[in-house]
Order: sequence, then C-alpha cells, then structure tokens
Amino acid sequence: MEANYKLPEEKVLVIGLDSAPPRLVYEDLRGELENLESLMVEAHKLHSSHPPITIPAWTVMVSGKTPGELGMYGFRHRKPGDYSSMYIVNSKHVRYPRIWDLYTKAGRNSIVVGVPPTYPPKPIRGYMVTDFITPGPEKPYTWPPSLKREIEALLRGPYMFDVPFRVEDKDSIVKGLWEMTEKQFRVFTHLVESKKWDFAMIVQIGVDRVQHAFWKYYDPSHPRYPGPGNKYENVIQDYYKLVDKLVGRLLEKIPRDTKVIVVSDHGAKAMKGALAINQWLIEEELLTLKKKPEKPGVDLRPDMVDWEKTKAWAWGGYYARIFLNIKGREPQGTIDPEEAPGFIEELKKKLARLRGPEGEQWNTKAYTPAELYPRVEGDPPDMIVYLDDLNWRSAGTIGWPSMYLEENDRGPDDAVHDWIGILYYNWKPNVKEETVNIKDAILPVLLS
Repeated sequence: MEANYKLPEEKVLVIGLDSAPPRLVYEDLRGELENLESLMVEAHKLHSSHPPITIPAWTVMVSGKTPGELGMYGFRHRKPGDYSSMYIVNSKHVRYPRIWDLYTKAGRNSIVVGVPPTYPPKPIRGYMVTDFITPGPEKPYTWPPSLKREIEALLRGPYMFDVPFRVEDKDSIVKGLWEMTEKQFRVFTHLVESKKWDFAMIVQIGVDRVQHAFWKYYDPSHPRYPGPGNKYENVIQDYYKLVDKLVGRLLEKIPRDTKVIVVSDHGAKAMKGALAINQWLIEEELLTLKKKPEKPGVDLRPDMVDWEKTKAWAWGGYYARIFLNIKGREPQGTIDPEEAPGFIEELKKKLARLRGPEGEQWNTKAYTPAELYPRVEGDPPDMIVYLDDLNWRSAGTIGWPSMYLEENDRGPDDAVHDWIGILYYNWKPNVKEETVNIKDAILPVLLS
C-alpha cells in the first residue's frame, strides 16, 4: 500500500457509525433515514476484526493491518511479566500509516474527527479532533493546537468526547448523547465547510453508546425487555434520526461528486448475560485464591491469588482474555513453557464444553493470537475467547453466587458487539463480495 498507490482525485468523505448493525440500518429503520439512505448506492455487510472491538477495529480499517500486526487487542493491554500492570492503547501505539497519513505524504489535506485512537493528536496536513479516549477538553485534543480555541469559540464552551452510559439515570444519557452528537457534527461540518480538504472522516461514538444503554428497551427478543410502551422504547430510533438529520446538514456542505462511504466497525445485538470467567477458572481448579471474597463483584487483585497453585487468570470484556502463569515469564509461574501449547488445547476443550445457565448449548470459540493473525506484535493475551459467539460478555470480577450474571458487572449494559457491521458507498466501486473484511472496506477501494 505504501509503495504503490494512487489517491482519488475526488474528495472522499467517510461517515463512521460506531457499532451500527445491519439490522437497524438495512432493515428496522429502512425508509426512516432519508439522508443516510440517499448515499446507499451499493450496500454490503462488513465483517469486523478479531476481536470486534472499537479499538482496534477502526485502526484495522484505516491502516489495512490486522490487530496482530498493530499489536492492538482491545482497550486495555497487560504488561508482560507483571500480574497487575496494564495500559490503554492510544495514538502513540499506532506504528503504521493510516489513510490520512497517506494524504499528508501526498501533500493533500485531511479532516479527522473522533476516529479511535487519535488521542493524543499527531501532526497531519489538515485538521484533527481526537476521539473518545481523550481524558477531557482541558487536554490538547486538536491538530493544529490552535484549532482548540476555534472549536470552543464555535461551541461557546467545551467540546464533548463521550458520555457516561453505564449508569442508571437513563434521562441523563439521552441528554448527554444529544448534546455530544450535535456538538461533534457541528464541529465537523464547520471544518468541512471552512477548511481545505481532500479526505474527511468522522466517527460518531454515540451510536455505540445509545445501543449499549437502550437495546433492551428496543428489542422484544432481549431477555430483559420491559415490554411495549416502555418509556425508552424509541430512544434508539430517535437517536438514529438525529444522526440522519445532522448528516443531511453535512451533505449540504460537500461537492456533489464527493465519494462517500458509510461504515461501522462492528455490529451489536442483545446481551444475554455475563459469565464470571475467573469464577469458572476457579471451578476448573486452574485459579486458586488465598481466601474467598467477602462480597460479590470484587475485582481480582494479584494479592488475592495463590500464584504457586494457579495456572491461568482472565480479564472481562466483550470477549475474554486468558493469561497463563508461565515459568520464566511470570514472577511465580507454574506452567513450563514447553507445556503451554498442550495446556491451551486442554483449556480449549474445557471452554467448548461450557453450557448456559439452563444447560443450553453454547457456541464458544477460543484461539491463540498466532491462530488469528499473520504476525503477532505488542502484548497479546495467551488466549482470546468468544463466549457463545459473543452473546455472553466476560465478567472479570469474582465472589458472585453464580458464575452466570444477568447484567454486566461494570454497570448497566444491554448490548454486546457482533461480528457484522454496515458498509455502503454512494457510487459503485469494484467490490464483489457481499460481506467485506474490515481491513478491505476503505483502502483497497480508494487506492489503486
């Protein structure tokens, strides 16, 4: 890609709707999103990355590299050889050029707003506003730095990067989502209208947040659906209509021959529950505690673990990350390195036998990073586990009366991530596949 490519002569606009699933955009809300549908000349489904997580998925899309090559396996990463140290991936961890870097190299201008992970901002030829991992508006969040003053003058106040969405106060989520989304689109539209650009991209994280916070009120098949006529049953539809209205205002400001791509990084579906993965490891006698927790929902801390009797522990999330206690790598390792492959195969068999709380069959898949990626960089987990094809979330906390939890252990959350997202174009590119791999959604289409 870097050696031989040609950028389009036309302007290119990418509208990213984080977590938007085909069910909503292509089916349930069809006919209600006039502006977004006006761009739907050729529609596809998008197959997300392994794992289908906001970070790394957007980076895969705009770099054409796999999570293994990027060394990005989610938000949090464990520092090797340490039971407790971790770090959050940010723009400093991105070592490959993203599409706006190619435009910069070619002497052409870009506008980038909210694409994960762009915090802290890096120099580009053009303008950048960073993404939802930005700690707050008091931090530097623009390129050039002077753009921050322009944005705050435009908004007559601070910019918004995200909203708390795992909270009980649903009205506050609605208020925050509407305010954040209007501010972000107002800034992006202002930049598109007033600045020179060849490539422009916005990712709206609010789509993901509204689905996590309100999916059970929308979806009758959700196990905790409160019934028709509930107070929040139209929030998701109304939010998509808000986005559609703001997209309409944006489209008024761009040339008619602009190439437009509308895309999500993954899909979404109802969360059936969460499996307390460390409790399962305890039951399988692979994780040993010094003593039982005195209350439920306790974070697993290193000082709780009898490491000399422990072979594995895990992190929660939309997928489970399992780490092995390997001799020579961990301070108190118990597994000989040469025995690790055999241990992993046995653990895969145990995971495949997992059943639901009523004994129902699950479709659980477990992989090593080497099985998923052509190259493995950074600090990967030893195993990546999708519980019942992502229908169940992984909970890392312990002390629960059952390892099956009805809710997320990190606060209210109605949805999980799904493999399939949306991808459509306002022209007919040379894309033959009905379902397109995420790393092929933009770069191969635009570059020749």
